[in-house]
Amino acid sequence: MAKVIATISLKGGVGKTTITAGLAEFMSAEFGQRVLLIDLDSQINLTTMMISEERWFTLNDHGDTLAALFADGIHGENHFCLESAVQRGVSPVKRVTTVDLLPSSLDLIEIQEELSVLRATDPGRALTILRDAVKPVIDYYDYVLIDCPPNIGPVTLNGLAMADAYIIPTIPDHLSTYGIPQIQKRVRRFGDEIGRTIVELGVVISKFKSNSRVHGSTVKRLRRDPTIQNVLPNYINEANSVAASAEFTPYGTLKGKYGNQGQFDQFRGLTSDVLTEAQSKL
Repeated sequence: MAKVIATISLKGGVGKTTITAGLAEFMSAEFGQRVLLIDLDSQINLTTMMISEERWFTLNDHGDTLAALFADGIHGENHFCLESAVQRGVSPVKRVTTVDLLPSSLDLIEIQEELSVLRATDPGRALTILRDAVKPVIDYYDYVLIDCPPNIGPVTLNGLAMADAYIIPTIPDHLSTYGIPQIQKRVRRFGDEIGRTIVELGVVISKFKSNSRVHGSTVKRLRRDPTIQNVLPNYINEANSVAASAEFTPYGTLKGKYGNQGQFDQFRGLTSDVLTEAQSKL
C-alpha cells in the first residue's frame, strides 16, 4: 500500500515545491520507488516543473487537471477522467522513469472558494473528493507526494484527508519558521476531526547558508524545541543549481539537474531521511 506524504508550509519561497519534486525524482532514480505526485497548489509550479507549461496548457484546456476533479465533486458531475489526467513518466530527467503526476490548475483559486461553501454544508463530501478519486490507482505506487498550497484551506485539507504523514520545509530564519506551530496544531486538530493521526515526519531545512549565524542558531533552536518532533539531518543548501531546477529543461542525470558540488548528495540524503522516517513511523 502506498505511503502518502503531504508537503506543507504557510510561507512561500521556502523551497516546498522544489523539495517535493526532488524527493520524487530521487525516490525513483536512486531508490527504485514508484511515485505519484499530486499538485494541489494553484501556482502550478510543480506541474510545470515536471511536464512544461506548454503541456499544462493542453491538459487544462481538455479538463485534465485537479480543477476539473474538484468541480465535479462540488457540482455532483462526472466529467473528470482519472486515466487521462494522470501524466505517466513525468520529469525532464532521463533517468527518472517511475514518477507520475496529477496536474494542478490556476482555476483552483476559484474552486477553493466553492469548496469552502461545500464544506460548510456537506463536510464529508468536501474533504474526500481527492481521496475517493485517487483510490482506484493508489495501490500501484509506493509513495504519493502531495504538494499543498501555502495555507490550510479546503484544498490542503483534501490532501491531508488522504495523507499518512507530512513534512514541513523551511528556511532556517525567524519569519520562515514562525508558522510551524500553527501547521502542527492545525494538522493535529484535523486528525482528531477525521479520527486518525497524521504523522509529522519532520522539518526539512532548505536554502541553508552554512556561513549564516542566523541559520545556524535557528537550526539549533528548532532541534531544541520540544514541540518539533524531528529536524531531518540532511539539509538542502542554497545553490543556483537548485533554484534553476524549477525550470523545465531536459537533463540526463539528477546531478546535471540539481548540481554535482554537494547538491546531489544533499538531496539523496534527504530522500533517504524521508524514506527511513516513513518506513519506521507508517
